[in-house]
Amino acid sequence: MVNCPECETDLDIDEEEVDEGEIVSCPECGSDFEIITINPIELKEVEDEAIEEDDDEEEAEDGDYS
Repeated sequence: MVNCPECETDLDIDEEEVDEGEIVSCPECGSDFEIITINPIELKEVEDEAIEEDDDEEEAEDGDYS
């Protein structure tokens, strides 16, 4: 069981269904975390700018520049 580092909510992450580097969000407080290690699962808070950059890159790859 993994708890959100911000609000202590159970995140219910199955280590067999996630990969290192994947971003997960807490459904309770909305914080985003990067999975640093899988066994045991360790989370690191993701800064807002990093998420926005990832979204921009995905849009550029899809050809949507709006």
